[in-house]
Amino acid sequence: MKKILYLFVLILCISCSSKAQKPYHKANYKKSSGKTVAPAFKGLSKTALSLYKQGYINVKDVDSSIFVSLMYSRPDNFCNVVLYGDLKEAYLHPKAAKALKEAQTYLKTIRPDLSLIIFDAARPMSIQQKMWNKVKNTSKYYYVSNPAHGGGMHNYGMAVDISLCKLNGDTISMGTKVDYMGDAAHIDNETYLVAQHKINEQAWQNRRLLRRVMKHAGWRPLPTEWWHFNLCSRDEAKKYYQVIK
Repeated sequence: MKKILYLFVLILCISCSSKAQKPYHKANYKKSSGKTVAPAFKGLSKTALSLYKQGYINVKDVDSSIFVSLMYSRPDNFCNVVLYGDLKEAYLHPKAAKALKEAQTYLKTIRPDLSLIIFDAARPMSIQQKMWNKVKNTSKYYYVSNPAHGGGMHNYGMAVDISLCKLNGDTISMGTKVDYMGDAAHIDNETYLVAQHKINEQAWQNRRLLRRVMKHAGWRPLPTEWWHFNLCSRDEAKKYYQVIK
């Protein structure tokens, strides 16, 4: 009788153990093309995998309702070339992703007919260098952070280029396209821009709505780009965060 009871307990323990979820540790990784890849990494592009390994997270994993349309994954940007050859997703530092979710949640309470749409987020320094090379000897140089000086907030995963869109993904008017380099994109004297008919009243109101939503979640606007928001200062980023490789 004791042997039967012991056998029953042993079978029960083995059954429970087999159902327990195995943690992702090195022994559980699978080999693929001679490289060690964790199951959680499956399906990621080379750039996305690099961002993931450095601790950045896909915004869609935090809030799937936020739209993403990376402008540097297309040639219609100020560089006129594709810079993110294999990246389609928006990655951010976990703190930034959480703050963006907060902004989206707030937007939904005041304008449920609209959504945030991301045009750029975490950016590797190698891409920053390509952007800087494009403008360094032109009058537009101050629109792009110099990698030699530590780059910009995108290079720490603490900045987003963002706008508002309808629930079908169509963006609403902001007066200029994203990454437009000129005074019509500045936010420090928008009443003048309206008076001079460089942007219209509706675009101004839309910009103000975007800033209201982002500021609510702790984001800081950039005076020269209505679409750019930082979660912290450059000094804070250099002190507490790592540059994206």
